[in-house]
Amino acid sequence: MKPTLLVLAAGMGSRYGGLKQLDGLGPSGETIMDYSIYDALQAGFGKVVFVIRHSFEKEFMEKVVAKYRNSIEVEVVFQELDYLPEGFTLPEEREKPWGTSHALLMAKDVIQEPFASINADDFYGRESYQMLADTLTKLSGSEKNYCMIGYLLGNTLSESGSVARGICRTDAAGNLVQIQEMTKIERVNGILVNREEDGSQTTLSDDSPVSMNMWGFTPDFFEIVERDFNAFLAANIEKPKAEFLIPTHINELVSTGEVKVKLYNIPAEWFGVTYASDRPMVVEKINQLIEQGKYPRTLF
Repeated sequence: MKPTLLVLAAGMGSRYGGLKQLDGLGPSGETIMDYSIYDALQAGFGKVVFVIRHSFEKEFMEKVVAKYRNSIEVEVVFQELDYLPEGFTLPEEREKPWGTSHALLMAKDVIQEPFASINADDFYGRESYQMLADTLTKLSGSEKNYCMIGYLLGNTLSESGSVARGICRTDAAGNLVQIQEMTKIERVNGILVNREEDGSQTTLSDDSPVSMNMWGFTPDFFEIVERDFNAFLAANIEKPKAEFLIPTHINELVSTGEVKVKLYNIPAEWFGVTYASDRPMVVEKINQLIEQGKYPRTLF
């Protein structure tokens, strides 16, 4: 059974100033998602599921989904603020989405096979998709044994400002034991630091493995997410900025020993469009990859 690729594309792009998941960055107007789908196809994925919002459904269908109909099976599901379990009502003051774990949960009715979950606006590289495809194929029929792709912190920075990253710690077998979220990481005088809320700084290593939200799951994970989203809402529904995030959720699950997550470190350079000023750099990197023969000028 071929694995499925779940693309989380419902983000609002507040720091980017628009829908970065629909921004054409390749020479023929390709989005970063186009390169992700292309790499996933090459790696052996058999279906792609997009999580989007109704507000840009028409544009998304025309610019993105229409390209893939003849290449791979496609499903589209929606994440909205009021898509809540029975017994919960959306607070009037809530404006922020419920987070990436809520987005993932929206796909539970269309995925019955091992699947990878990625961000729509991150360029991960073909090696990552091949690693996930190979691993997920072996996980078929398994439960509570998942995986993630880790990148070296020094390969995931933005020249335009600080970044938020989940710093990962593993045991001797390479299983994840902790993800520590750090929200203001930047290089200061050549040294990587995280600026803490109290004004202090934590020094970090370029070689620290970090989560870029590239995960591998089996379908049983949806049951866990659904259970814990209910618990999250019971405790946080009146907090307008609280989010149910995949890294935070996974950290809780591995800390209690309920699940195992194998960390596969990839030495490749990640890149993405966190800020609008990142755009020229991403365009240049894509052009370089095309010149090196790694991608055709027109993908689909």
